[in-house]
Amino acid sequence: MSIPLPSGHTRARPKGSSSSASVTLISPPANPSPAPAPASGHVLAVGSPGPSRDLLTRTLKLTGYEVTHAVPGDVHRQVRQAPPDAIVALDDGPDGRRQGIDVIREVRADPAGQALPLLMVTAARTHLPGTVVDLLRHGADDCLPEACDPRELSARIAAKLHRVPVPVENLLRDPRTGLYSGPHFMDELDRELSRPAAARRGGVLAVVGVAEMAALETRLGPRVRREVAERLAGVAEKLGGVCDRLGWDEAGQLLVLMPGVDEETATRSLREFAASVAGTRFVVADENVRLTPAVGWTPLADYADHTRAAEHARDAASEAVRHRDLRPVRYEPWMRASATHRHRRGRAGLRVLLTWVTRLLSPVLPLVLGVGVPFLLYQQAYELGWDAAGFAYWVVVAGLVLSALLIMLECLFSLDATGRPDRAAQPYPPASAVIAAYLPNEAATIVDTVESFLRLDYPSDLEIVLAYNTPHPLPVEDTLRDMAARDPRLVLLPVAGSTSKAQNINAAVTRVRGEFVGIFDADHHPAPNAFRHAWDWLSNGYDVVQGHCVIRNGDSSWVAKMVAVEFETIYAVSHPGRTRMYGFGVFGGSNGFWRTDLLARTRMHGSMLTEDIDSTLRALNEGARIAMDRTLISRELAPTLLRPLWNQRSRWAQGWLQVSLRHLWGALRSPVFSRRQKTGLSVLLGWREVQPWLTLQILPILLHAAWRAGGADRLDWAVPVCLMAAAVTMSAGVVQAAFAWRLAVPELRRRKAWFWRYLLVSTFFYSHFKNFVARQAHLKEALGDRQWRVTPRAAVPVAVPDTAAVAEPAVRT
Repeated sequence: MSIPLPSGHTRARPKGSSSSASVTLISPPANPSPAPAPASGHVLAVGSPGPSRDLLTRTLKLTGYEVTHAVPGDVHRQVRQAPPDAIVALDDGPDGRRQGIDVIREVRADPAGQALPLLMVTAARTHLPGTVVDLLRHGADDCLPEACDPRELSARIAAKLHRVPVPVENLLRDPRTGLYSGPHFMDELDRELSRPAAARRGGVLAVVGVAEMAALETRLGPRVRREVAERLAGVAEKLGGVCDRLGWDEAGQLLVLMPGVDEETATRSLREFAASVAGTRFVVADENVRLTPAVGWTPLADYADHTRAAEHARDAASEAVRHRDLRPVRYEPWMRASATHRHRRGRAGLRVLLTWVTRLLSPVLPLVLGVGVPFLLYQQAYELGWDAAGFAYWVVVAGLVLSALLIMLECLFSLDATGRPDRAAQPYPPASAVIAAYLPNEAATIVDTVESFLRLDYPSDLEIVLAYNTPHPLPVEDTLRDMAARDPRLVLLPVAGSTSKAQNINAAVTRVRGEFVGIFDADHHPAPNAFRHAWDWLSNGYDVVQGHCVIRNGDSSWVAKMVAVEFETIYAVSHPGRTRMYGFGVFGGSNGFWRTDLLARTRMHGSMLTEDIDSTLRALNEGARIAMDRTLISRELAPTLLRPLWNQRSRWAQGWLQVSLRHLWGALRSPVFSRRQKTGLSVLLGWREVQPWLTLQILPILLHAAWRAGGADRLDWAVPVCLMAAAVTMSAGVVQAAFAWRLAVPELRRRKAWFWRYLLVSTFFYSHFKNFVARQAHLKEALGDRQWRVTPRAAVPVAVPDTAAVAEPAVRT
């Protein structure tokens, strides 16, 4: 920065300096220009002590400004003690280290510094276009080279002091984001609402919040609100469509006005927007982040002014933040804060009533619907001259034989299941493990689980994220915090307000750093090589790989032994065989590994009782490839009592029904799936729901036959077709148990007695138990009873189950 000296004076060249020093310390011209007019004002000069700051100070004083100093890191105190009219900062620290961006952040993070004019002075070697753009984008108001004329510096400061700035909120559109400011957006909304109802024809107001906003603001300051709104608007504009008027409010929420569209079109557009945002990595305040858009919306038809419409859309967005599952949430009256308590109390009472109705009717209603009603229909049809029972008999026989043959085919295909690739196609990237836990239920097991994860063998960075919720503090949290302090790989992520595993996973997926994510329940102990083997699949073109879940407490009870063998029939036989047979795999909820980008777009839907199967169908519909690897081992705990097993299987059965109702018809019409895959989906989602009721039909058929024959003793039980069907049906169980033993993990394969016991119990009890549970689940879904009863975990395998370990259930909405 050249400083004119009084006439007749010359600069003394420092000893040892060269003529090149005249770049910044130049002699005045022979006929110097008149000195700049004195200016008035207080300027804070920010920079490390040294020649550059001294030179800047002299320049400012010569141009008439009062000057005080601050070093980087002390700006906040100086601004508070003696508020300046403007700040001029140097972008060159000691030893040539650039410090301009740090100074900008320091100034703008202070509310008193947000409105102050901030000019940056750069060294000659760093005054490059890229540097200037960088400084301006981070919040500087102007940028000048150190060698600029003092009169230019003075003029630029004066221009910013004397020209009153227009607040962004007073502009029609934000010049930086291109969005309507909050007040002007509401004016646009009022104009839309004031149109005649006949001319308005629908329309939707949406508010888009970001679940991570509070954490971003805490870490990066309030300016991120504006940046986040800008990023969201960029995605909306890129997608185009019906989002033609966009604004933002002071909370950083995106405001979307969608006039003249029906609710279905609006919901589809908002869902596409949310998925696009979730699948994009954004740069916010120089950090690479993922954002979880929380979209709340309300139709415009019921509003006359913007106040209530905006409040209701924001209430819906707050509800969407709680779930983090990317689904747009329509406003409902209970979302108003004043009605929340009353609504939830009413819902709780209705849930209790439905639970008791279900429990009272559960033994009776399935028999009435599955046996009594068909029996009466067979009688009425017979009296009308049609032997409907005879037709139903052949349908049932064919159905039983078909089910048995499908089981046998799965067994045969499981022998030829696709093997894991020999090696990874790419170097091992950073990876993340997410453990989802409800601590009151998992306090006895979570420490052992975390320790097992910290012992994993993975050649690259591996972070372990424990995403948990708890209604009250627990002593085990102190233990976990101590573990996290000792090992930085462990990241504790309390998810406030969470009521489901899905919400915990959704909260974690935006925080993980890994290129792929392993999802686990809180009782899982994965094999040491699990993440290496998972990458072998993912690096070779797969998007998800599901591993083999093995029971590790089979010695605890006869129930645990039975479940241990059943898991082998599922994970060692059915899943691999089905994947090979139909050309797609499924994600089983735990010991599954996802590419992080896909999981971020897909998320888990907490309203589904089996969010894993739901996410599978949504991922497959995007074209994802899901592999099944029975050598990818993780060991977990099984229920040790029949009641917890009932609760677990009831939830599974009802969840599968929900997925079938939501996805089957759409999947069969989707061009994404091949005919082979659609056949598999028909079996997986359609036939499995029909089979429990079909097997029950043998009872009304036999009752009708006995009624026609005049008594059960007059029936001929040695009908060849009937005997053959029974033999085929029973042999399927034998074949499945044999294949499960053949393909089981070594520690279970040694337990031959367990497999014989399973074959016996399954044939005469357990298969009927599961069919009964499935019918009961259908009844619960029809009555709207969707409460999730958590499966209790024991701390360690014990001979006698410890009932004290049974904890309170998590709330599930």
